[in-house]
Amino acid sequence: MSNLSKNPVAIITGGSRGIGAATALLLASKGWNIAITCSSTLEDANCIIKKCEKVNNIEGIAIQADVSIDEECQKTIQETVKKWGRIDALINNAGTSKFAWDHSDLEQLDVDDFLRIYSVNLVGPYQMVKHAKPYLLKSSNPSITNISSIAGIKGIGSSVAYAASKGALNTMTISMARNLGPIRVNAVCPGFVEGEWLKAGLGDEMFNAAKENLELKVPLKAVANPDSVAQSVFSFVEINKIVTGQLLIVDGGHHLEL
Repeated sequence: MSNLSKNPVAIITGGSRGIGAATALLLASKGWNIAITCSSTLEDANCIIKKCEKVNNIEGIAIQADVSIDEECQKTIQETVKKWGRIDALINNAGTSKFAWDHSDLEQLDVDDFLRIYSVNLVGPYQMVKHAKPYLLKSSNPSITNISSIAGIKGIGSSVAYAASKGALNTMTISMARNLGPIRVNAVCPGFVEGEWLKAGLGDEMFNAAKENLELKVPLKAVANPDSVAQSVFSFVEINKIVTGQLLIVDGGHHLEL
């Protein structure tokens, strides 16, 4: 094991783009060392790490790991601890879905779809928490932030399986908050997030129409983007030190619709 890092250390799963990348850059700007994982886009992940290191002269590593595979979760923890000797924050951001927007058409999903989505969106975070827990308990400011979705609250989104997995993640967040103290456990639940992942799933035309529609009707006349979600994550990680078991909706007020 290396000498104990003076900087706090965060692990961000699925950190090569979108919310994960924005969170990595924000934490780096605040003096955190960053470990990010990705399942396939290691080149992109290394680019984010280089950007993080330029932001504030911190250290970072990119680890290729699929969170649905327990051994790869263990590897992520081991490599992080080997480099810095500590873990202070775990951000479970890695996720997947199958785009099956018509929730009334139950033929769009099968058992394999459910198992794959749950293995990444729910089992993956559980495994990461299990292996990170001993090190988080040594931190003076330990936190876990799960990136969930408004889909898990309203039963909407890319598919029934995705919504169900995020609902389960929300319940797991509350259970862990109750039982893992002094580790703080919270979840951020974005609504529509302006970014490439959702655009790829919707297609350009539907994406732009949905964005424009939401910006007209939601109370704040705005939708989330990776940076605004990252700011919410940062608040759980470093600012709100007496907050646990919370599901923070970040959607411009979309959830207030009747």
